Amino acid sequence: MKQKSKKSFSKRVKLTSTGKILRRHQLGGGHLKRHKSGTALNRQKKTSTYFLGATRGLKKILGL
Repeated sequence: MKQKSKKSFSKRVKLTSTGKILRRHQLGGGHLKRHKSGTALNRQKKTSTYFLGATRGLKKILGL
């Protein structure tokens, strides 16, 4: 039987045409920003990719 895709994970990531999985940083930048450094808050704005070894397992979660 085919495994269901995790909808909560699929809402948090984006799959590129080359097969990479992009994600947003999750530092908790929604609140208590005054105590966080400026570089940590700027890091929140950028997207990054998962490591290549992790993408195989994550694609299974996505149902690919």
